[in-house]
Amino acid sequence: MIQKLIDRIVKTDAPIVVGLDPNLSFVPQGILHRAFEEKGETLEGAAEAIWQFNKGIVDAVSDIVPAVKPQIAMYEQFGIPGLKAFKDTVDYCHEKGLIVIGDVKRGDIGSTSASYAKAHIGRIEVGSKSYAPFDEDFATVNPYLGTDGVKPFVEVCSSEDKGIFVLVKTSNPSSGEFQDRLVDGKPLYELVAEKVCEWGSESMDGDYSNVGCVVGATYPEMGARLRKLMPKTFILVPGYGAQGGTAEDLKNFFNPDGLGAIVNSSRGIIAAYKKDEYKKYGEDGYAEASRAAVLDMKKDIKSVL
Repeated sequence: MIQKLIDRIVKTDAPIVVGLDPNLSFVPQGILHRAFEEKGETLEGAAEAIWQFNKGIVDAVSDIVPAVKPQIAMYEQFGIPGLKAFKDTVDYCHEKGLIVIGDVKRGDIGSTSASYAKAHIGRIEVGSKSYAPFDEDFATVNPYLGTDGVKPFVEVCSSEDKGIFVLVKTSNPSSGEFQDRLVDGKPLYELVAEKVCEWGSESMDGDYSNVGCVVGATYPEMGARLRKLMPKTFILVPGYGAQGGTAEDLKNFFNPDGLGAIVNSSRGIIAAYKKDEYKKYGEDGYAEASRAAVLDMKKDIKSVL
């Protein structure tokens, strides 16, 4: 699966993933009004609004980016209707040829971890039939429980040609409370990186492994170190834009050939129409504003690679 992502990155010349993390505050009033008119001010109405909002963005950017990353919490907050909107979004993105990274941050052990893996990137047997419940191409995984929590996902990566991104050094300010702690003289995130390489060796796909990692753009020095520690690991890089990461911060996450990393931007793209530089598009042009933000991001990243 990582090779499919790389092929899409090369085709679009854009190492960019659009985070589909909608809040109702991002949704233009016209979309909200139509959704509430049809389904009322209900969870169903809210889910319909974010689904229609997503659809507009996907239509606008699907030809210029390789992948999207819906964050499941933004859908779970609307209950079962929200989860349906998540699934509808995943399916629609696949119809448009996009790679889907399910930002689900799962982490448990044994049969529970295996069930999470089946739900998001695997298949479940129901009688004589087999189903892919959410059917993302990648899932994000929390490694805090160790190999017991990650191995079931790695097994599915190999059997179903899917992928995962394991949290190594996250972009949030408090990540260092645990991740930077020294263990046997090394920061914990480096020990996790070593395990990612070990897990990844079991599911190679060309030059890279289906087991990738997450390293925040807000920690460029650590990103440079981790890039050297994990040469065959693809890095998903959150934290660009709204969280403070800059293009200059990104260059050490990539290999010399310009591959090896994909950079996420969520509200910087999907809520671009609210920013001063894209206000000319207005609410009705929110999708066009998102497209313009992607093109500007692409130019920004290319300037440092």
